Amino acid sequence: MDWMIEVEGLVKTFGHLTAVDGVSFNVPKGQVLGFLGPNGAGKSTTMKMITGFMTPTAGRVRVVGHEVDEEPIAAKTQIGYLPEGAPAYPDMTPIAFLNFVADVRGMKGAHRQQRLDYVINNVHLEAVLEQPIDTLSKGFKRRVGLAQAILHDPPVLILDEPTDGLDPNQKHEVRGLIANMAAEKAIIISTHILEEVDAVCSRAMIIADGRIVADGTPAELEQQSPFHNTVLIDSPDHGVAEALEAMAAVSKVEGLQGGRFRVYPTDGQAIVTEIADLIRTQGWSTSRLSVEPPRLDDVFRNITNPRPGSPSGHDHGNRGEAS
Repeated sequence: MDWMIEVEGLVKTFGHLTAVDGVSFNVPKGQVLGFLGPNGAGKSTTMKMITGFMTPTAGRVRVVGHEVDEEPIAAKTQIGYLPEGAPAYPDMTPIAFLNFVADVRGMKGAHRQQRLDYVINNVHLEAVLEQPIDTLSKGFKRRVGLAQAILHDPPVLILDEPTDGLDPNQKHEVRGLIANMAAEKAIIISTHILEEVDAVCSRAMIIADGRIVADGTPAELEQQSPFHNTVLIDSPDHGVAEALEAMAAVSKVEGLQGGRFRVYPTDGQAIVTEIADLIRTQGWSTSRLSVEPPRLDDVFRNITNPRPGSPSGHDHGNRGEAS
């Protein structure tokens, strides 16, 4: 497979603090990688090292075959980067700022104008093009930052919280834009919004304490939820819990309020059909029988904030960095 982004053994230390501790992964063309983790996990630091904004303590990064530390200009021409905070020149207008970025990128002629028109229209900046960036809302500032990241149509996008500050409609538009670009690019998105992973990402990676602790498709990660394939049943009949607990495929029955039960399967297997058969056999009255939807947020919490003594613990010493 031709990798667009190759990360090998990245380490970043700040004095005695280790922010990133041996991170390795590859991203091919056509993949959108959701980069998840709590504050201070090392997400933004990793992205800064991939883009060449920050030098790693150890490890290497290749972008479209270019070593970031040895060929920084060649590598950076292949990258569109939206950093946290979307920094820009506050006294510039969006159109002046985008023209400045186009100059820096060496864009000229019809191609330059075509790309300017594309980002202005698709990021919806028409109404604020002549307004100083400093006077824009947080959402519009974020959109200006996204516009500069995609202006030169790079094959690699590194987007740190791309929908931060956007309203629900704007988030939907940006996610659609990312989805439309995905087939021709390798994209990394750092986000705290788990629904964003389901909406646009084909792969999800969770980082905690500077290390990768989970990596797979969103569906694969959801299978790690303690509620995976659990069944909710509402029934006022006597003896429901006891009968369910007697099933070989059931590991536990949790009684909830109002005659509702949550039924946990053994080894995460699908059990709703067996429960439906038992309901018919027993003649129970039920107002609800449903499989609980998978919840990526449960997986995220369990992996990044495990209970003391759990096998998912991450006690690797002192770690730092804001994110």
